[in-house]
Amino acid sequence: MARAMLPADTAALRAALLNWYDAHARSLPWRSPPGSERRTDPYRVWLSEVMLQQTTVPHATPYFERFTTRWPTVIDLANAEDSDLMAAWAGLGYYARARNLLACARAVARDHGGVFPDTEAGLLALPGVGAYTAAAVAAIAFDRPANVVDGNVERVVARLFAVETPVPAARPELKRLAATLVTDDRPGDWAQALMDLGSSVCRPKSPLCLMCPVSGWCAGRATGAPERYPLKAAKAARPHRQGIAWVLRDGQGRVALVRRPDKGLLGGMVCLPTGDWSTGPLDDRPPVAADWIDAGAVEHVFTHFSLTLSVRVAEGQGDHLWTSEAEALAALPTVFRKALERGLAMSRV
Repeated sequence: MARAMLPADTAALRAALLNWYDAHARSLPWRSPPGSERRTDPYRVWLSEVMLQQTTVPHATPYFERFTTRWPTVIDLANAEDSDLMAAWAGLGYYARARNLLACARAVARDHGGVFPDTEAGLLALPGVGAYTAAAVAAIAFDRPANVVDGNVERVVARLFAVETPVPAARPELKRLAATLVTDDRPGDWAQALMDLGSSVCRPKSPLCLMCPVSGWCAGRATGAPERYPLKAAKAARPHRQGIAWVLRDGQGRVALVRRPDKGLLGGMVCLPTGDWSTGPLDDRPPVAADWIDAGAVEHVFTHFSLTLSVRVAEGQGDHLWTSEAEALAALPTVFRKALERGLAMSRV
């Protein structure tokens, strides 16, 4: 059971955190300064939130800047070729999000005249937009009093209220408690203030409680062990799979690629030819008959499994997508870029 907070405490906590945010807000390319009368472009908020769902601000920022330079408006993005979008997304992971990104942009352009809906309900009706993204865009772009709860906010709330239920089971409770702090007063700044607090002060390890503007109301700190929160359930072991990536070259500086099916892992992406990835024996059926050479293996970790991907190299021909080595390295998802780099290094020895 979480510790309760009185309304007077809530008001004082909000004032303290917003004052801190006014002085210490992060400068981010998708954000307006705190208290700004100019709201952030909903397109930029939406794009940043989708990118940040599975990665960090430092990793996502150069992608965001490249995207908004190449496709400065949602209509520009809606007109992008699927293959161009997927290639630009390479390295951000969870490629279904890239397909949803394009579907959403096209829906906004087609059904809303290129203007994002300004309510949570309207945003939720867009393809690929979930509850978190709808709340974030509604609050940050339109200053709606929405309850925006990401991983940073979960950690702050778990510590503020000393929530004893482990995550993920605690998430409904954390969301309910976070909602008690939301008001009509600067909801966009409030959402971003909580995010910034979790990112820079209320860190997962070694929280900087002496620098925290809300430490006086923090039940977790009062226990003497704020880093204990949020409690986490024991993790299940991540399964390990293995497979083979086939690096087929034509002797003219080109490499053979294939496009994966639209559905499934890395759906719609161009990749090296590969068989099934399994926990059992290797699927060692090559894409063409050739003198294949073992080039070693690369390791990669996905969210739900780890992978050892053996690399085989040969020269030959086949009915594939042939592209230059440089273009392939730029377009491939990370796991296949690792494999291609290893294969090319082996072929040049």
